[in-house]
Amino acid sequence: MRPVLDFLDTNVLLYALSEDERAEKAQALLAQPFVISAQALNEFANVGRKKLNMSWADIREAVDAVVALSATIVPVSEKITLAGLDLAQRYQLSFYDATMMAAAIGAGCERFYSEDLHAGLIVEKQLTIVNPF
Repeated sequence: MRPVLDFLDTNVLLYALSEDERAEKAQALLAQPFVISAQALNEFANVGRKKLNMSWADIREAVDAVVALSATIVPVSEKITLAGLDLAQRYQLSFYDATMMAAAIGAGCERFYSEDLHAGLIVEKQLTIVNPF
């Protein structure tokens, strides 16, 4: 029996590396086996640089740490993009959220941890959106 893997959205990564009140919960999620998308790493780097004023070296260190902790990193691919387009239309989601969900579904995840989405939504009878905060 394979373990249930959880997918972490970019906001979980950002909170885990912050001094925000949500940091402890985010760090606890990083301590369990999890899946992320290369897209989440890209979004993290972008937000880290533009909004958090992180240095490139600090961003690299943080990304290296997340990569080392993750069970799986789903690459961005044309298959994920096309599945994301379908999910965005079907569930009325933003394209980027939908591509993250497509990555999670493709990796066999059952839970998608995010603060930014509709908690309780079940996508494709497989993926449940959970707001951990």
